[in-house]
Amino acid sequence: MSSFVDEFQANLEALPNILQKKYSLLRDLDKSLQEIQRQNEQRCEQEIEDIKQGVKAGNITPNTSLIRFSDEALDEQKHSIRIADEKMALAVQAYDLVDAHIQQLDQFLKLCDEDNRRERDTAAPALLASSLDGNTKSGRGSESGRGGRKKTRLIAAEEATETEVAVATTIANPTGTQLDLPVDPNEPTYCFCNQVSYGDMIACDNPDCKIEWFHFGCVGLKEKVKGKWYCSDCASLKNRRRGR
Repeated sequence: MSSFVDEFQANLEALPNILQKKYSLLRDLDKSLQEIQRQNEQRCEQEIEDIKQGVKAGNITPNTSLIRFSDEALDEQKHSIRIADEKMALAVQAYDLVDAHIQQLDQFLKLCDEDNRRERDTAAPALLASSLDGNTKSGRGSESGRGGRKKTRLIAAEEATETEVAVATTIANPTGTQLDLPVDPNEPTYCFCNQVSYGDMIACDNPDCKIEWFHFGCVGLKEKVKGKWYCSDCASLKNRRRGR
């Protein structure tokens, strides 16, 4: 790949000088062509005028072989055509030269793209394995919850009854908005919303609380509570016990 780049760079550095020479030659040919065309135009105009005068004087009969341009005028026209053809050939050469470099660059970019694709395909399994290993190590493998209490989504689901889950869902998310937070399989979850720890949270002061920790937004809090605080489930349970 490096040899290809070096060769392309060397050819590219020489390109401006080559094009400059061809364009200079084109400019010279164009000047020559314009001069020949000007001379030929003057010659033809003069010959046409001479023919008109000859016809008027009766020296030239209309529709005869004498009514024609001179050999010099015809030669000038042919010479003009040759110069125009040479100009066209130079223009085509310049175009082909630039186009060849563009194709060479396209080939280089294609090779680079193929190399990058092979590197990505080779590195993908290693990156995936590294990512999975990193997630396992960064997760809370001990299942210890916030504040040192053990907590997992599975235990919370097993301990909650269907009624408690319905009530908790209504309280935590009264608007019915679907919460879709990414959850690490090893990350413990909290609160009525059954999501991972984030933002400000508050702990229920009931040591037997099944959920333990709650997000401020889910329980309608905006700042820390002074004194003891109980979640709605534990507060209801506490009130029922008092009423007995």
